[in-house]
Amino acid sequence: MPQATPDSTSTSDVLTTVEPLSVSDLVGTLVDKLAGWVEGFVLLLPNLVAALLIVLAFVLLARSARALVTTLMNKISGRASGASTSVVSLLGTLAYSAVLAAGIFIALGLIGLDRAVTTLLAGAGVLGLALGFAFQDIAANFIAGVLIAVRSPFDLGDLVETNGHMGTISDINLRATHVRTFQGQEVIIPNSQVYQNPLVNYTEIGSRRIDLGCGVGYGDDLQHAEDVATAALSDVSSRDTARDVTLFWTEFGDSSVNFVASYWVTFQGQADFLAAQSEGIKR
Repeated sequence: MPQATPDSTSTSDVLTTVEPLSVSDLVGTLVDKLAGWVEGFVLLLPNLVAALLIVLAFVLLARSARALVTTLMNKISGRASGASTSVVSLLGTLAYSAVLAAGIFIALGLIGLDRAVTTLLAGAGVLGLALGFAFQDIAANFIAGVLIAVRSPFDLGDLVETNGHMGTISDINLRATHVRTFQGQEVIIPNSQVYQNPLVNYTEIGSRRIDLGCGVGYGDDLQHAEDVATAALSDVSSRDTARDVTLFWTEFGDSSVNFVASYWVTFQGQADFLAAQSEGIKR
């Protein structure tokens, strides 16, 4: 049988060579690219001018919005406390930023950067979510500070008791409330704890009731003792004469029949309360 002979024709690799561009070709390509950029810029120039005018117009609108919000909040806010001032400034800044951001987004859309606008909005949402989780305590204190300022449960100089501390309000900001105790210590309480926990404002009403407990012997005339005690407390100098002195017998003690006598006094500070209480005890 005849043997098969291998193909004598060998396949050689075909090498393709790239001819280098000449200097004139490079210059021509660069000129064409620059010409395209210039042409695109010229075509986009009216939109750029319009976008710039829109931004400038929204800057003016943002300033007007901030001034309007500040004026309205100052009229609505009846108290000029530190927190109210901070909140008014904050709301004015938020109004300014919101109007200005709207103008910038409209300008970006006008020059064809819609994708950039979408990216910015998405990025802002993700960033806000991340910051919310990372700084949730700070955010809680901030929101509580805003709510405290809006509701105004106390003002600077008010005597309050909250979170186990009693003293006068020395400072209010959007993060914490400062309480100065009678011993002179400055207690800084986060706004979230002030807002979520019970708070007693002794200054709000302008008057305060003093309750004095006492007792008389079992052999004494109870009606006579009641008349004497009521007459004595009626002569307290700072007593609110619009409210009568009250006395109620409360219990049979080991060696006395006990009662509680109450009277109201005008209140401006803790010193007034203690002085009226001391005078009642002496009388």
